[in-house]
Amino acid sequence: MSRITSLCRSVLLLIPILSTGATPNVIIIQTDEHNFRTLGCYRALLPPDQAFIWGEGVKVDTPHIDSIAARGAVCARYYATSPVCTPSRAALMTGMYPQNTGSISNDVPMLDTMETFAAVLAANGYETGYAGKWHLDGDAKPGWAPERRFGFADNRFMFNRGHWKKLGMDENGPKVLSVDDRGRPVYSTEGADEKSFTTDFLMDRVIEFVRQKRAAPYCFMVSIPDPHGPNTVRAPYDTMFDPSAFKQPQSALAKGARLPSFAQVLEDRFNQRQMAQYFGMVRCIDDNVGRLITALRETGQFDNTMLIFTSDHGDMCGEHGRHNKGIPCEGSARIPFVIAAPGIIPPGTVIHEALGTVDFKPTLLGLLGLKTNRVMQGRDASALFKDGGAPEGWKDRAFVRIGGGEKAAGGWVAVFTRRHKLVLSPTDDPALFDLDSDPFEMTNLFHDSARRGVIRDLANELKNYLATSGDPHAKSAPVMADISWAVSPAAEYSPPAREKARRARAERED
Repeated sequence: MSRITSLCRSVLLLIPILSTGATPNVIIIQTDEHNFRTLGCYRALLPPDQAFIWGEGVKVDTPHIDSIAARGAVCARYYATSPVCTPSRAALMTGMYPQNTGSISNDVPMLDTMETFAAVLAANGYETGYAGKWHLDGDAKPGWAPERRFGFADNRFMFNRGHWKKLGMDENGPKVLSVDDRGRPVYSTEGADEKSFTTDFLMDRVIEFVRQKRAAPYCFMVSIPDPHGPNTVRAPYDTMFDPSAFKQPQSALAKGARLPSFAQVLEDRFNQRQMAQYFGMVRCIDDNVGRLITALRETGQFDNTMLIFTSDHGDMCGEHGRHNKGIPCEGSARIPFVIAAPGIIPPGTVIHEALGTVDFKPTLLGLLGLKTNRVMQGRDASALFKDGGAPEGWKDRAFVRIGGGEKAAGGWVAVFTRRHKLVLSPTDDPALFDLDSDPFEMTNLFHDSARRGVIRDLANELKNYLATSGDPHAKSAPVMADISWAVSPAAEYSPPAREKARRARAERED
């Protein structure tokens, strides 16, 4: 970990490290499908070719989110433990790997027995609330105010699924305002304004909660369904960015070397208009973060509120000719995570160690000095944030996974560090990437004999994870065959288990 010396220097000079001595409030802002490169605080950590992948100088300004990073910490390598909505959110809520929460894949409800961070905070005197997309209660859509609250006492404005663009209220409570001719909710932005557009509507609910008079500390989480598609946004954000300025990322224009299928470059048409709208959604989100910060200042809570901004997973946004998520590439799996905690986290902190959403609950509890008797599989990284010192025995690695099991077959499992990622799959070629020399993941180094030691070290970490985490990939013969070779002294790679599985699949398809 290092302290950043150039990011928002002028802002830092104006910010004292304050602590009122009171129990801090906690506000968590989560977006959906958010590419980390759209935030200024992440671009500041990158060389120009990585910061401006959609064209030289093509960017969206995010001063309010950047100010959170300047007042506290930015995590340079923060990953969705499973880069799709439901399992990533389950890991964040519980500190458990998705396969142990019930929510191993999208639209599968979280188990009743799960303890969320909100439940721990509520048990310690916090008032709790949640607004926005939840995606942990099965297939209900929109599914307002789920019966199971999981520690969020005020969940009136929680909805289970959907990327609705217009919300409002009537005598029965919140509702989707855009409907078709049969009265069914749709994703139209027609007529959306600063009160009804979903990002604005949800932030209004947060600000209402913040402005309430209360004696107890509070924890409120808002989950904004943008910038997930459909890529549409209200005026004036819909025309704020010129589509013609956007260029296809260079990683979409190169072939790559020995890439597994998930990283192979697709000949996908790059949609400039869609990217302009995506940037517009991000700018709208940032402006709303600014409104929240203003409310915290006006109510005297700014210096006693822990403010966190993150996402559930990323979006490839044209890298490798791909869009959306679900793969272990950086655009999909790497997500924003910035946090300001006056008096707890020194301003200007940069965390370089690999962390994941599964680490969120134990780290939050560590920062707040709270305990739980429940088992958590994530790690308490609070020491990294508070003083830069890793706990004894800390290893720089994060496990990221998708699939496996009856309801989520196929997929992959991976171990990430600040520099490397090793990815194994029951249906795909193994891959090793070096993010220092190959930040766009265009060269698979798994067959490079000079990397044999790195592969062995990472594979041993993955072997231990599979043996202890309940991950169904531990029952995959191809994955375990790759593990066996990788941890062995053998030099020549042989994949008989995978080839046998491929032949079997081919026979079934015929």
